[in-house]
Amino acid sequence: MTLPIFATLQLITGMLSAKTAAKASAGFAANLRQDIYDNVQTFAFSNIDKFSTSSIVTRLTTDVTNIQQAYQMIIKMAIRAPLMILFSMVVSFRISKEISLVFLFLIPVLAVGLIAIVRTVHPIFSRVFGTYDKLNNVVQENLHGIRVVKSFNQQEYETNKFNGISRSIYLNFAKAERLIALNSPLLQLCMYTCMILISWLGAKAVIASGNDPALGLTTGNLTALFTYSMQVLMSLMMLSMIFAMLTIARSAAERIAEILSEKTDIQNPDDPVMSVKDGSIRYQDVDFIYVSKAEKKVIDHASIEIASGETVGIIGSTGSSKTSFVQLIPRLYDTTGGTVFVGGVDVRNYDLDTLRNAVAMVLQKNELFSGTIKENLRWGNENASDEEVIEACRLACADEFISAMPDGYDTRIEQGGTNVSGGQKQRLCIARALLKKPKILILDDSTSAVDTKTDALIQKAFAEYIPETTKIIIAQRISSVRNADKIIVLDDGHISAVGQHEELLKTSDIYREVYESQQKGSGENG
Repeated sequence: MTLPIFATLQLITGMLSAKTAAKASAGFAANLRQDIYDNVQTFAFSNIDKFSTSSIVTRLTTDVTNIQQAYQMIIKMAIRAPLMILFSMVVSFRISKEISLVFLFLIPVLAVGLIAIVRTVHPIFSRVFGTYDKLNNVVQENLHGIRVVKSFNQQEYETNKFNGISRSIYLNFAKAERLIALNSPLLQLCMYTCMILISWLGAKAVIASGNDPALGLTTGNLTALFTYSMQVLMSLMMLSMIFAMLTIARSAAERIAEILSEKTDIQNPDDPVMSVKDGSIRYQDVDFIYVSKAEKKVIDHASIEIASGETVGIIGSTGSSKTSFVQLIPRLYDTTGGTVFVGGVDVRNYDLDTLRNAVAMVLQKNELFSGTIKENLRWGNENASDEEVIEACRLACADEFISAMPDGYDTRIEQGGTNVSGGQKQRLCIARALLKKPKILILDDSTSAVDTKTDALIQKAFAEYIPETTKIIIAQRISSVRNADKIIVLDDGHISAVGQHEELLKTSDIYREVYESQQKGSGENG
């Protein structure tokens, strides 16, 4: 009667163990993903530059899943298996100390073998997970640029590139799995060696004692030893499975630890300034480089003053550091040397949220997100009224095309804004920035996809309706900055010249060359 009761209890506790382990591991994985994602959100641009997007995605998905599986197995077996070994060996030693010493010789052999396997396999899995990053990067690039791939008829090239990386994963993973599989024959070798030694030593002890309990080992004792030895060996098998899972999870854990241990390069000061007085900007002997060991400065000894409410244009050739120049204002990067002041205060002394709420930046590669137009616009101000949303769109010359859409402001935007044109996307991003009601508005080549008439209307609206906002306009077209209060000419990270349009035509060779080439192009097109 006792045996069925204990068997039933074992069944019930086993089911509860499996359920609890599954729930606990899923919760652990969810918390781990959340911690990774939360830490990524704190990263400065310089931190993000260290990790590729595909690598972060792999760590959030594949790596976390591997750790979840290992964690679940540990919960189910890491306590149960050692206890079974302990209890079985205690009883075995009570039956026969001499025969039970077999366990003490074989367990170290198994442990050494497993450690050797782990040391060999770990570098392979580290290499595999790094290759997963490359695979995800290829998929991401291909899907993001699928129109380019098809327009250049490069599907076969992309397929071959994917197959090459996928095969590399297959070969490395297969090699690692073959090595891990060695733990099974190693365990079998130890198991059957143990059984043979127990049979041989036990049989000799039974014969010597004449099956007399008073003299030594009996047949019943020997049978019990076989039973307990099987429990010990089955528990060792469970532990070997945990070792296999931990070998995979170790590489994943190290990659996740890299993300979690990464601290943002840009942090709030101890006693931050909580308000921005105005939109005045001053660069004082500013240097900037992206990589600490780089020989060439991206920004080199830049000094300039911009009054609050001014409209400032920035012109320069490709690679002249125009974007890097303005990214220092909201502390997307910190200066390497010198100081950037906003509202008369060093930007490093501001509370980050306060500073960035005072600066609206329309980047070169702005993104729209899945959702309605209204939802995308309210990224600028989640509490904006419908009237404020419409007003911002009117200033950005976006209201007309939005109103022409079947669902108006409730029209859904597809992922990445693929269902709107480049010019429409830019105008929506400008409207989103205007909803912040910023003290400083930065447009980083953000009207390049709109026609010159619309560009002029946007500039006019800015001058009339947000005169107190400092407006910085990076542009390729002279027409976009011609009427600015001052124009900064950048050349290879240096401020080459500063002045108004007519003045720069006389004093700046770079500005004059750009202007004449555009005038010539305009004349030829006309």
